[in-house]
Amino acid sequence: MQDTSFAIHPGNEQASNSNQYYDIGALLDYEKTDLFHFRCERGWVSLSFYADDIVRITMKPLSKPTLESSFALIKASQDVHTICEDHDQYLLIKAAGLHLKINKNPFRISAYDPLGRLLVAEGERGMAFTQKQEIICFKEMDAADHFYGFGEKTGFLDKRGENMTMWNTDVFAPHNPETDALYESIPYFMTIRNGFAHGIFFDNTYRSVFDLKSSQTRYSFGAEGGELDYYILAGPTPKDVITQYTTLTGRMDIPPKWALGYHQSRYSYKNEQEVRELVRNFKHKEIPVDAIYLDIHYMDGYRVFTFDYDRFPHAHSLIQELKAEGINIVPIVDPGVKQDAEYPIYQEGVRENHFCKYLDGNIYVGEVWPGISAFPDFSNTNVRKWWGQKQKFYTDMGIEGIWNDMNEPAVFNETKTMDLSVIHENDGNPKTHRELHNIYGLLMGEATYTGLKEQLSGKRPFVLTRAGYAGVQRYAAVWTGDNRSFWEHMQMAIPMCMNLGLSGVPFTGPDVGGFAHDTTGELLTRWTQLGTFTPYFRNHSNLGTVAQEPWAFGEEVEMITKKYIELRYKWLPHLYTLFREAHQTGLPVMRPLVLEYPNDPHTSNLSDQFLIGENVLIAPITRPATYHRVVYLPEGTWYDYWTDTKFAGGKHIMVSAPLDTLPIFVKEGAIIPEAPAKLSTKVPDEQIMIHLYPSQQQSEYILYEDDGNTFSYQNNQYLERKITCHHDENQVEINIEDIYTGYSPSWKSMIVHVHGVDTMKTIYVNGQEVKGSYLKDKQIFTFELNQ
Repeated sequence: MQDTSFAIHPGNEQASNSNQYYDIGALLDYEKTDLFHFRCERGWVSLSFYADDIVRITMKPLSKPTLESSFALIKASQDVHTICEDHDQYLLIKAAGLHLKINKNPFRISAYDPLGRLLVAEGERGMAFTQKQEIICFKEMDAADHFYGFGEKTGFLDKRGENMTMWNTDVFAPHNPETDALYESIPYFMTIRNGFAHGIFFDNTYRSVFDLKSSQTRYSFGAEGGELDYYILAGPTPKDVITQYTTLTGRMDIPPKWALGYHQSRYSYKNEQEVRELVRNFKHKEIPVDAIYLDIHYMDGYRVFTFDYDRFPHAHSLIQELKAEGINIVPIVDPGVKQDAEYPIYQEGVRENHFCKYLDGNIYVGEVWPGISAFPDFSNTNVRKWWGQKQKFYTDMGIEGIWNDMNEPAVFNETKTMDLSVIHENDGNPKTHRELHNIYGLLMGEATYTGLKEQLSGKRPFVLTRAGYAGVQRYAAVWTGDNRSFWEHMQMAIPMCMNLGLSGVPFTGPDVGGFAHDTTGELLTRWTQLGTFTPYFRNHSNLGTVAQEPWAFGEEVEMITKKYIELRYKWLPHLYTLFREAHQTGLPVMRPLVLEYPNDPHTSNLSDQFLIGENVLIAPITRPATYHRVVYLPEGTWYDYWTDTKFAGGKHIMVSAPLDTLPIFVKEGAIIPEAPAKLSTKVPDEQIMIHLYPSQQQSEYILYEDDGNTFSYQNNQYLERKITCHHDENQVEINIEDIYTGYSPSWKSMIVHVHGVDTMKTIYVNGQEVKGSYLKDKQIFTFELNQ
């Protein structure tokens, strides 16, 4: 084209400043209304408090910020009392839990706690933008900083030294440490420095990047467009940061108990006969199960809100019969609606203007499982309501849980998603898919969850999602997508789930056994042991891979996997209590040790162990032919769960772990409720066991119980039973009292096991001596209390 005018196209110039960052420059002036507005040389910054310890900072190049928030945010700014001191070179803005120092030339913000401890600081570089309106913020990095969160990311627990992209992406190819963008985008992180913590939530839905790699003294976060809109969370503890973050983005409702049981899935159980045979095997082998999943083959030509009546001729009666046996059916529902003029869902979507369109009004279509398909514009409230109402197709059959997949949204093309120029109407505030791509799955989750909730007559819905954004925990559990049956993927699942938990998503887990590739009996066994204690527990495998149901590899594997699935049900009272805590505080069920021991240098990047709650340590075996492993025990005294052997903490120990043993340790002072093993959560517990591990310091546990099925707990229909315990040289004192009795549990008696006591100690309950039996070899005293 050198013989045309294209030869002198200005875009051919070699020098370009399009990627140069322009600093916002010096402060020119500011005003205080209901928030602070700062006018700088090349941009505006707004500052508002959402609590005494949470501040929002928003920068827009060249004009005032709009202060729009994404769908992630549920909290409004507050009228927080602040003091502003105007000095020659800087401003000081003080709230009760957070102080900001703002240097005037150039404009730089540093945040401190009220005692003067530096949280975040801008140094040589601060807030900036490019000619293309890309925005970025640079922060100083301390040598002691460790970084956690960022949602669903591969690699180890501590993300220092990583460069991470937030862009929801369908990734079937193997997930490995260099796989960056996956299905979830949660642009939030926590920094732990010398035992103290603070957080940053960057609420920008464009493709964004967190660069903790390019420099040892500075990190950055930025996005392709929009405003630089972020929140500083003051901490000072890691738990405080999670609570502050989930104050902004919300917390989960307590899930139905059946959602916490064992789930079995495959792509696909293709017909009614396969499902019935599967259930017969579970029943015959007396292996607990609470949910069976139906992947895309249940549908008529992969059309959502349909059943293939050749494959499932009695779908309604099948679902009802399985429910009577304590098993829920969970069908997959994707966003793609088949382009079919005779398909009622497509007809409605076209007639009622529910699908995503180009600016010229043409409906966007792309290929997914049904073929050429249209996609609901979930940015519109009326579309989410329409989609929610369509869940009635499932709820009328008795279905109470839905599995949302392919909702990045995934499209079978080179970009893996929609054309970025597609317009989302967004309730009259149109935005491109380039801006709203990352929240498509979150909006679909809201539509699904809300629709189910409206139609289930007070029952709690269960939604599982592959894609999401910050705030996804309000609507759905998250599984970690298309992993593979590799030991490395099992290893990677542990820090991935822990960081999701630190990112406000307590209900998470991987596909047990691995989805793609062929698992082995040993890998399935070890992964089931891990799955027993991941918050979400589902075995799922791919089309064409070997079967990986619990009995698929012979008697030994079946026996061990059954043992650990039963263990899941024994531990449900404790797990359920922890899910209630997650509902109240946002704290995860599955926790990295650094959350409880932030001052311990051994925990900062400990990626192959985790805690359940505060004081149960799980150390899975994640390598083949491995029957020993090193376990790090933090400070305190720890009991081997299986043998009651005591170990002093603050050191590493070597433990034996034959194929049937998952290393579990319980900290002295713990109180752990257990229930008898059962085949389904629908079977009521007739008694409950309380395991006490007394210490000289008084320990406390509040056992929580409700009906496990409805929202009646929101109307105060629940039980809280407070148990306290401590011992001295001669006695163990236990106190048990009901502190709230809005619900009567099914169990009529409590069996109490007091661990680590000798025959010389007297046991008192509420001031009265109790008699019982003594297991000498384990030093366990057992007695029974009637309800």
